[in-house]
Amino acid sequence: MPFDVRRFDIYRKVPKDLTQPTYTGAFISILCCFFILFLFLSELTGFIATEIVNELYVDDPDKESGGKIEVSLNVSLPNLHCDLVGLDIQDEMGRHEVGHIDNSMKIPLNQGGGCRFEGEFTINKVPGNFHVSTHSATAQPQSPDMTHNIHKLVFGEKLQVKKVQGAFNALGGANRLSSNPLASHDYILKIVPTVYEDLTGKHRFSYQYTVANKEYVAYSHTGRIIPAIWFRYDLSPITVKYTERRQPFYRFVTTICAIVGGTFTVAGIIDSCIFTASEAWKKIQIGKMS
Repeated sequence: MPFDVRRFDIYRKVPKDLTQPTYTGAFISILCCFFILFLFLSELTGFIATEIVNELYVDDPDKESGGKIEVSLNVSLPNLHCDLVGLDIQDEMGRHEVGHIDNSMKIPLNQGGGCRFEGEFTINKVPGNFHVSTHSATAQPQSPDMTHNIHKLVFGEKLQVKKVQGAFNALGGANRLSSNPLASHDYILKIVPTVYEDLTGKHRFSYQYTVANKEYVAYSHTGRIIPAIWFRYDLSPITVKYTERRQPFYRFVTTICAIVGGTFTVAGIIDSCIFTASEAWKKIQIGKMS
């Protein structure tokens, strides 16, 4: 007797003559097709789209930076002449720089009566501060006006990712134009290292920060008021990592198979129950008539 492979067929076919189409079955079948199409499109959208997963860990993510952080500062002082504006940097490693001028620019405002300071510089990864003041001026003004408007303060590379809503420029838009002209301003910053990894595995390093601020009048040892805009910073040991991910293809295929198989199975059970109940009802009606 020749070997017949067809005996392994678990999907035996029923001749059409032995099947009975019904309106209920047709209605359920059409609903199943629309339902499967809807779920398939939903899963396809989720498969194509990327998701952002975040995690926290303790480490220095950017070890190749040499212990430095790039800073970009843009601040306007509408009532202080550019000759008086300077940037000072100091930290716990002994750095003390007065009148930093590298990669900085002063733009006159209000016909020379004000100044817009734009600068890019680096700080060490240790607690410290940088401040905008008149300390580097050759002659101190009698009444320096430190009212200001901060346009940008960014540490590292600013991430332009729609799904990442971080505090990368938390002080952007800070307006102190209505404050006391002779007051000093303290911005206390807690800097949080941040890493973004895209689908290709490329890493981008940036820093978020939180802000607390206070305003006060400070006097020098000679009794004069010398206001300044202080940015005192400290680094958090916690690193935030954002990872861009996409659903694996095998999981997408598995989900589609589950949708198709599950929908048809449940629909078959519902159709069978309705058909059985309908046939039983017909027999009951025939019994009453007889």
